[in-house]
Amino acid sequence: MDKYEAWPTEIRLRKDGRSILIQFEDGVSADLPAEFLRVLSPSAEVQGHSPEQRQTVGGKINVSVSAIEPVGNYAVRLVFSDGHDTGLYSWRYLRKLCVEQIGLWAEYCAELEVKGLRREE
Repeated sequence: MDKYEAWPTEIRLRKDGRSILIQFEDGVSADLPAEFLRVLSPSAEVQGHSPEQRQTVGGKINVSVSAIEPVGNYAVRLVFSDGHDTGLYSWRYLRKLCVEQIGLWAEYCAELEVKGLRREE
C-alpha cells in the first residue's frame, strides 16, 4: 500500500464552512481549509487537461465549503460559496492533500507571488 491509499473514516464539514476534517483508517487526519481545497481543486477548470493548462487561482481567502456530496464510494464533490462545484475529490487525492498540505500550500503561495496574484479578493 502506498502512502496515498487509505480509506477515509470521517469527512466532516466544520460549522462555519471554513474547513473540512478528514480522518483515514490508519489514523492520519487533517483539517483542510476551504481556500486550500478550492485553489487545488482537481477540476479541469483549475488543473486543465495538461500541466501547461493548469491555472493558479487567487482571491479565494474568504471562500467556504457549502456542501459535501458523496460520489459513489470513491470521492466527494465539494460545493464552494463562489459557485465552484466541478471538482471530484477522490479518496486518493484527499489523502495527498492531507499528507502534502504544507508543501502544496508553500508551492501555491510561491506561484501567487511569481504571477502577481493575491489570496485576497
